[in-house]
Amino acid sequence: MPQTADTGRDAHSAGTSVLSTPAGLRTTDLLSIGDLSAEEILLILDTAEAMQEVGTRAIKKVPALRGQTVVNLFFEASTRTRTSFEIAEKRLSADTVNVVASGSSLAKGETLADTVRNLEAMAPDVIVVRHAAAGAGHLVAKLCKARVINAGDGMHEHPTQALLDALTIREHKGCFDGLRVSIVGDLLHSRVLRSNLLLLEALGAAVTVCAPATLMLPEAARFGVRATTSIDEAVDGADVVMLLRIQLERMQGHFFPSLREYFRCFGMTAERLRRAAPDAIIMHPGPMNRGVEIASDVADGPGSVILEQVANGVAIRMAVLYLLSGGQGG
Repeated sequence: MPQTADTGRDAHSAGTSVLSTPAGLRTTDLLSIGDLSAEEILLILDTAEAMQEVGTRAIKKVPALRGQTVVNLFFEASTRTRTSFEIAEKRLSADTVNVVASGSSLAKGETLADTVRNLEAMAPDVIVVRHAAAGAGHLVAKLCKARVINAGDGMHEHPTQALLDALTIREHKGCFDGLRVSIVGDLLHSRVLRSNLLLLEALGAAVTVCAPATLMLPEAARFGVRATTSIDEAVDGADVVMLLRIQLERMQGHFFPSLREYFRCFGMTAERLRRAAPDAIIMHPGPMNRGVEIASDVADGPGSVILEQVANGVAIRMAVLYLLSGGQGG
């Protein structure tokens, strides 16, 4: 098993004072970023950095989870998250089972609770769950003994996405304390946003959120972030610019006149990006709507780290699976 980097050093470089770093995680489930202390977030990032080495080997496997069974229980469409979890599990030598809604008894009318009880009867070790209902991961965790990882629940949270975003940011910026992060897009419907706000607040970043008034996060003040409806104001001087997808599938009614109008007012263009810091990085959790949230020349430009986010997703999910299963971080 690869060893992690020195967590005290990395904690210092991340701008967070840590007197002692835990050997593992306090929780056996990952349902919310709010369940993690700043120390534990840094431990996951450090462990993920060590896991990246596995991906460079000719045989990309370590025996850390040999003999353990992981069920990927996905009731919403997913490419990056589901695939990276499966790759992460296989690199840790776990036995992986994939369950999707269309091929499960849910399609026949079975409830989520009954589906989970039936899976629990087969004694899996870990269940990774994605569901359209907020709180689905918490329900699964209450019903079974298996460790549970929330891979996205409705408009609530997506904790591993925030962790991979943090790993990507740290690779480029080194430190979070005082880092200026601007998040632009569909704030109202975004579970990625909520997890990122909890994480970035814990690590000391200064966050600005931006959206049309109809898509603004109502509880922005509770997160202690600056909110604006001006994209020029949001991007000005930013070290990190994160774009969020317009989630048409979650919208009831009209939130803006048209996708073309949204791009005109809030899309990230090369001209708007010039307001950010010269070394600003551009992020997007995917899937991208080119010409809506982001122009192609920005998505494919020198500041884009979007594909790095995807690559880091495997390492982060390896780290989470390893630590939740009792692995030691140091």
